[in-house]
Parts: sequence; structure tokens; C-alpha cells
Amino acid sequence: MNQDQVLTRLQEGNARFVADKLDGQLQDSNRRSALTSGQEPYAIILSCADSRVVPEFAFDAGLGELFVIRVAGNIANSSSIASIEYAVANLGTGIIMVLGHESCGAVTAAMKGGDNGENLNHLVGHITPAIEAAPDGASVNEVVKENARLTAKDLQERSEIIRQAVEGGKVRIVPAYYNLGSGKVDVLS
Repeated sequence: MNQDQVLTRLQEGNARFVADKLDGQLQDSNRRSALTSGQEPYAIILSCADSRVVPEFAFDAGLGELFVIRVAGNIANSSSIASIEYAVANLGTGIIMVLGHESCGAVTAAMKGGDNGENLNHLVGHITPAIEAAPDGASVNEVVKENARLTAKDLQERSEIIRQAVEGGKVRIVPAYYNLGSGKVDVLS
């Protein structure tokens, strides 16, 4: 599939999820057996670790279809970037989606500030640029969207592998936003 076809497939799967018409394909023992020799996911999803956001469900995807990296705040840290680099360099996946979501707790923590301990402070530090880029008085959800956009840019800036793939037309990075109530995923500009 080319990049446009992958985005269409993701959007069609999301439409089925929103309509409660999941097809549930590629989730059985036959699929598990077929994947023992390798994987060929059609999209990479950098998603938040939030338990309410499950990309495989949100896009009605089966086993082996999505390469999902989950980290609070869907941030581009060294580990998430390395995981994406692996998929770009070894699996030939042409779409990276950075999936933020409504009412993100990591973004909320970053906006509240304060001392959350060494590790959480480090994590929310990745979100600070989105807070600074958002207009004064921006809501959590506006910052979530800005964070997805900035993380998409950060992936290219911090990874030569990803940057070369984007510049060569092999990969497209798409920021997106998951609406908790409806399950709809909006692709952001």
C-alpha cells in the first residue's frame, strides 16, 4: 500500500470503530501462525500509554498490522524514537502517526507544573515546548494537539533514519487526535 492508501485504511478502520462495526479480522490462531516468520505492519503509531486509547481497536486492526509504541504523552524520547527507527529501517512501514488524545494526563501534569519526581519531570519536559507554543490560556486539548504536531517534527529532527526516510518520500509523519467519547481520530494539519 502507498501512504495515501494506508491513511485511508486507518480512517476506514476508525470509522468502523466509531460505528461499533469492528470486523475483528486477523486476530485468530491462523493469523498468529502466519506471523511467526515475520511482520509487515502498514503503519507505525506513537500513542499515549493511556488505557482508554488502544490503537489496534481504534483502527480496527488485526495482529501484525500496526507497529505501536506507547508512552505517556506520546513523546519522542530516545526509546520511542529508537523503536520507530527500527520499524522504518527494517519493516518498510510508510506512515508514522503521532496519536495524541483528549484529556491527556501527561499533558495535564505538564501544564500544572511542580515537582513530580525525577522520571515524571523528565517525561513532562518533553511536553513543555507544546505548552510554550500554544496560545495563552490554551486548553489541555489544544496543547495535546500542539504536542502531537511538535512530536511529529521532533521525530525528524532527532533521527537521521526517520529524516532521511521522510526526505526520500518513503515515510510520512501524521499528527492526529483521538476523541475519547466518540473514538474518532482526527488527522491534524
